[in-house]
Amino acid sequence: SVTLAGCATEKAQAPTAKRKAPAADLHSQQEAEQARLQRWLDEHQPRLQAAVKDSAFEVRREAHVLIVTAPADSTFNPDRPHMLVPASLAPLTRLAKELEKDPEAAVLILGHADSSGNAKHNDELSGQRAQAVASIFRLTGFQRDRLSLKGLGSLMPRAANDSPQGRSLNRRVEIMLTQRSTLLGLLSKYNQPTPSETEMVA
Repeated sequence: SVTLAGCATEKAQAPTAKRKAPAADLHSQQEAEQARLQRWLDEHQPRLQAAVKDSAFEVRREAHVLIVTAPADSTFNPDRPHMLVPASLAPLTRLAKELEKDPEAAVLILGHADSSGNAKHNDELSGQRAQAVASIFRLTGFQRDRLSLKGLGSLMPRAANDSPQGRSLNRRVEIMLTQRSTLLGLLSKYNQPTPSETEMVA
């Protein structure tokens, strides 16, 4: 009787074990993908830092993305605020060429403004600045399906807008680098449509 009961218990547990296996496999797969992404970011971070060396641009790393920040005050013409200044062209070109080498690299370019002035104007200006930076990537051959852009106006400040220093920090363009496989997740964070529907660089 003991032997029969033991067999019955093993048979009853078998389906449960089978049900758990796919979940465990999925978890292991996700961990492996995250590890690959982190190694990929480890590889690219020093290259981006070298590309923008001796410029006003800064490189920082978040969980799944590298972010290059271009301060608007030193990147764009004060008289024509949607136009890049000549000094910004070299670091942007080096950055674009570095990323263009890797077919797995995808870029999301976000324009930001401070909260002063007309909100509609800020939205348009932030989009124009993102477009200006994206045009450098297109000139290097960066493909349409790897490049997205959006102007966010004053929706995502880095600092309070109650001082000149804070407003200066908020006027910026962010170049966000990730793998193509994670681009959709990055786009959704900023409430963008899929790459086929997103405003792309012509």
